[in-house]
Amino acid sequence: MAFVLPRPPFPGLPKPDLTRPLVDQTLTVLREYLPSPAPLINAIDQRIPVPVKQFLAEAPLNRMFAGAIAEGEFDDFDGRRIRLEIAGGQPGITLGFWCGRLRIVDGPGEATIRGSWQAFHTLAERKQDPDQLFFQRKLVIEGDTELGLGLKNLLDSLEWGFSLR
Repeated sequence: MAFVLPRPPFPGLPKPDLTRPLVDQTLTVLREYLPSPAPLINAIDQRIPVPVKQFLAEAPLNRMFAGAIAEGEFDDFDGRRIRLEIAGGQPGITLGFWCGRLRIVDGPGEATIRGSWQAFHTLAERKQDPDQLFFQRKLVIEGDTELGLGLKNLLDSLEWGFSLR
């Protein structure tokens, strides 16, 4: 019988390696009992002005999706805003698409996709079908669900690579 470890809530910690049982048991305990990083990240997030967030995030996002933007894949989202939030409402980021560029904006979105750190990590690394994350209620769309589903379907159809390691 194989021993299967639960998926860690802290994606930054290395995956367990069963050839190193003491290290792996320690990492498993840390994942289970360490507090969520969300309050710390929220405190930092609230102190960073929007122009700094724009400077740090917009260029990488636009590079990551440059091909899809050039092909007009994001044109249906022109002038629209969508918010991505960690469960509990904070931290979060509101994205918009104007003049052929993804933008970081201040304020609420027309649609909100909310989930845990683990769910967003799984979605970003494409380790699970996005529809499963929504059907399992690990990710939730609120507000303009048509907009949220449209973005989810677009991101699911694109070839893009992202790794948190």
